[in-house]
Amino acid sequence: MFILEINPLVLPDIGLVFWNAIAFLILLVVLGKFAWKPMLKAIAERENGIEEALLRADKMKAEIAAMQNENEALLAKAREERAGLLKDAKETADKMVADAKDKAKHEYERIISDAQMAITQQKNAALTEVKNQVGNLVVEVAEKVLRKELSNKAEQESYIKQIAEGVKLN
Repeated sequence: MFILEINPLVLPDIGLVFWNAIAFLILLVVLGKFAWKPMLKAIAERENGIEEALLRADKMKAEIAAMQNENEALLAKAREERAGLLKDAKETADKMVADAKDKAKHEYERIISDAQMAITQQKNAALTEVKNQVGNLVVEVAEKVLRKELSNKAEQESYIKQIAEGVKLN
């Protein structure tokens, strides 16, 4: 059989155990009073700081998301305004072109009307002048026929033909 022998150097003395226990309790009280409270306080402060930092980060994240939404809304509004301005500019340009075309058409019609009136006036003046010349020629022929008294009707007709051929139109 195996007998267990314990070495007396390995066995603790009761006094040693008692003093070690007292030293441990004193150390525990001193550490509890001076070390544990500040360490726990520092740990609690650190936890609070981390929680506040996380809350601020969440708050900033929400603010950034809100800013992005606001920026997107502003961009959409700017795009709408730009589209509206382009539409207005196009409408204004189209209106200006249409007005210019209408003005040019009216001016064209006025010029054509004035030209037709001038042509009509010149035509009437030319016709009046031709009528006056024809009347003058008729009077001249009649005057010459009356001046020459011919006894023969055939001679009168040949004389009228001769005068008519000799008359030059101006």
